[in-house]
Amino acid sequence: MNPTTVILFILGYFGILMLISFITGKGANNDSFFIGGKKSSWYLVAFGMIGASLSGVTFISVPGWVGASEFSYMQMVIGYFFGYVVVALVLMPLYYKLQLTSIYSYLEDRFGFYSYKTGAFFFLLSRTIGAAFRLFLVAQVLQYLVFNQWGVPFFVTVAITILLIWLYTFKGGIKTIVWTDSLQTLFMLVAVGVSIYFISSELNIGLFEIVNEVGESDYGQIFFFDDWNDKRHFVKQFFSGMFITIVMTGLDQDMMQKNLSCKNIKEGQKNMFSFSVVLVIVNFVFLTLGALLFMYAAKNGVNIPEKLDNLFPEIATNHLPMMAGIFFILGLVAAAYSSADSALTALTTSVCIDFLDIKNRPDNLKIKLRKQVHLLVSIALFLVILIFNVINDESVISSLFKAAGYTYGPLLGLYAFGLMSKRKVTDKLVPIVCIAAPIISFLLNLYSKEIFNGYQFGFEILIVNGVLNFVGLFFISHKSIEKD
Repeated sequence: MNPTTVILFILGYFGILMLISFITGKGANNDSFFIGGKKSSWYLVAFGMIGASLSGVTFISVPGWVGASEFSYMQMVIGYFFGYVVVALVLMPLYYKLQLTSIYSYLEDRFGFYSYKTGAFFFLLSRTIGAAFRLFLVAQVLQYLVFNQWGVPFFVTVAITILLIWLYTFKGGIKTIVWTDSLQTLFMLVAVGVSIYFISSELNIGLFEIVNEVGESDYGQIFFFDDWNDKRHFVKQFFSGMFITIVMTGLDQDMMQKNLSCKNIKEGQKNMFSFSVVLVIVNFVFLTLGALLFMYAAKNGVNIPEKLDNLFPEIATNHLPMMAGIFFILGLVAAAYSSADSALTALTTSVCIDFLDIKNRPDNLKIKLRKQVHLLVSIALFLVILIFNVINDESVISSLFKAAGYTYGPLLGLYAFGLMSKRKVTDKLVPIVCIAAPIISFLLNLYSKEIFNGYQFGFEILIVNGVLNFVGLFFISHKSIEKD
């Protein structure tokens, strides 16, 4: 694929993002940056959240998973749906009732200073590693397809990537992102649709016949009930999906910040329910694309890459018409940036509110401080991506990314304990519990086969992590004294 053609399309795409930023950034202040002035339309937030939920990693990984796990991922997606119901009916009313900008402020009201800072810290750690990892993957793709052929160093590619995000988010924040995420979601879905169209045409399968053809193929099995030790077992994946949604949406400042920008709780819940239904459909479409990719490879003698994630990029850029390759690149960039730009804004919000207490700063310093933090967070992401590149070991980097997932366990334990009990905790001991539980969970996962007679943890290790945090908090708690 011609790198000049690729870069021209990408520049045109970012030109549109900059135009949206210019329009939505007019008259922007900290209120619009953090929560969009609570004027966001629920349907716009719902559509944009699809792109934010399906990152660049998902964009190329979900189709690849079909080769190893068939449609078993849909079991988790069903769990996602019920997780979103919990978020909409339990957590969102709490956040709106307390009128929170940072959702971790709840922990200070419920437990105290150290619990609050611990929750905010684990979010910062998770999102920094997660956002950097996703951008690292996309920067690698751009480096391979474009910048290597122009002799541009990798650190320059990363710097340009971060700079573009900073330019269209530094002024409007969430107010801008609600609109840009919607555009990015559209590009991502169009990219998948175009790929399905070209592949099905090559396979001589009509658009209305795709579901039947995929269902009858070797990749169409959805439900797995036979082997309890199998990571694909329905019960494991369903509850894993449910709790992953609760922590990575309901307890994540990045995702909830968009929801809190809606006008009121009713509109926020409309957003959450409609988004959850559409997301189930979109994930099914991604898996369908994955099955078609493997069917296409079998028919046309395409070698299946050792890393299945590379199958979609390989076929889209080297075997399908150029238009499909261009849309693949735009879709990948859109998917990655729709999660990274909101992560950058959420990290800025958390640092400003949770650690720098920006609300109590002098009015003339608030916007200046927020812009400084936004720049420093951008630099931090840049440095973490470069560290990933220096490590240059896929297994180590993947382990770091998975380790970030363990840091949501403390948030699950803290919020579950806060909502399900009335007990008070010894606040200063909370950080110790929240550090110990993920370490124990990691060790249990590492040696699960030996300890549990062949049992292998999947994503349900998150639930174990949350339970360990809950139990630890119980041991450092005492009954609250009711005041007359």
